Amino acid sequence: MDQVSESEQLWRLTMEHSPIGMTLVGQGGELLVANRAFCEMLGYPEQVLRTMTFQEITYPEDLAADLALLEETLAGARSSYRIRKRYIHADGHLVWGDLSVALLRSEDGSPIHFISQILDVTAQQEYERRLAVAAEMLDHQRRLAEAVYDSVDVGLVLIDRSGRYETMNRRHRDFMALAFPDGHEGLAGQTGAVYGSDGVARLSREEMPTYRASQGEEFDDVRMWIGDDTITRRALSVSARTVHDQEGGFAGAALAYTDVTDFMRALDVKDEFVASVSHELRTPLTAVLGHLELLADRTDLPADMAQQVRVIERNAVRLRHLVGDLLHVAQVRDSGLQLARSAIDLRLLVQQAVEAAIPSAQAARVTLLADAADDVVAMVDGQRLRQVVDNLISNALKYSDGGGSITVSLQRTEDLLDIAVTDTGIGIDEAELDRLFTRFFRGQQAQVRMAPGAGLGLSIVQSIVQAHGGRVQVESEVGVGSRFRVLLPYIAP
Repeated sequence: MDQVSESEQLWRLTMEHSPIGMTLVGQGGELLVANRAFCEMLGYPEQVLRTMTFQEITYPEDLAADLALLEETLAGARSSYRIRKRYIHADGHLVWGDLSVALLRSEDGSPIHFISQILDVTAQQEYERRLAVAAEMLDHQRRLAEAVYDSVDVGLVLIDRSGRYETMNRRHRDFMALAFPDGHEGLAGQTGAVYGSDGVARLSREEMPTYRASQGEEFDDVRMWIGDDTITRRALSVSARTVHDQEGGFAGAALAYTDVTDFMRALDVKDEFVASVSHELRTPLTAVLGHLELLADRTDLPADMAQQVRVIERNAVRLRHLVGDLLHVAQVRDSGLQLARSAIDLRLLVQQAVEAAIPSAQAARVTLLADAADDVVAMVDGQRLRQVVDNLISNALKYSDGGGSITVSLQRTEDLLDIAVTDTGIGIDEAELDRLFTRFFRGQQAQVRMAPGAGLGLSIVQSIVQAHGGRVQVESEVGVGSRFRVLLPYIAP
């Protein structure tokens, strides 16, 4: 067998066993030879394909581009070409093919026939189509999210695990310009014209919401003021949520800043009004109580009238307590709470508070007990701390049913005072725990039971405890009861 015959045999074997479609095509498009892979690709027997042209099996919309390249190749403008086009299967459906074409010429340069290789890329084309659709949808959603992100009236910022700012929206950039007039380095915790909820004390690095969030803390409604100008400054309510990676680890945090300036200023107006009214009420109320005491001391009053005087006096005393609470709140707001510390026997203070509340406990059929440790003397504001214990006992009585119990305990460690009021009352809904110490907040049970009070008692407790450098902890379970713990740093006399 000569070399030409060997080459022809090798070509036939290659063509016949090739996993991709191969054809020999005449200059007019007639299919001279088609291998098995191409026949299977289009569903035709070879003898049928050899009676057809490639124009007949090409999808009409793709034919012009193929013919143009073929003409360029025949004209010698190119030696080969490659194109992706659609073929028409024997059953009518379309098959995508990646077509590579080369022109075989004779020794004198005359065209002999085209050699074509066709790779079936139908599955790949469908994948690419779906990928393109998904990419378009993703791009649309991204543009939509960006539009919403920049149009919402809430400042939004995302920080990474190192505390570096990743992105922020238009509204937050406005807040940043007010809070950091000299510029911002893009790192969590940078201080600036950022103040606490009182609008007076600047926040330290550790108090900045971004720093707290960068440490993995989550929180809601942290209020602060930004800006040095009292006219243009804004009040913000900040919330933070952690962002987790695929393994559940800390990957950063998202923070939302809501402008609550109008709300905060309305609160200031309300506080000023309440304080003004309270001051105006105190003087005439003192006179009323004085005259009621004189009436109550008279022995010549008819029994029914004496009872009415006692009812009036009892309600006037309640009103005096309410006015006192309002004035306390106004004092804390205006100038902070000033303590008059002295050496106080806390065991005696707890016992006296319990004894004073026993008549109310008996009327409510609730057992009230004191569980105080040995003599504990500490430097505290005795009057204010007594107010704390009184308020906690009063609060426990409001939400305890007959047959229940309230225990007031006192313990001291080396550096901590622990005063706890534990009741077996109705308990507190978990959803209300975060708002317990908010001024004027009254929970659902307070409204259902029509409990007396303006929602100031626990707020006052917290302000007094914080002024002592302490904190209040609450543990509660609905239907079981509640426990309020006052934890104060122990200061020896």
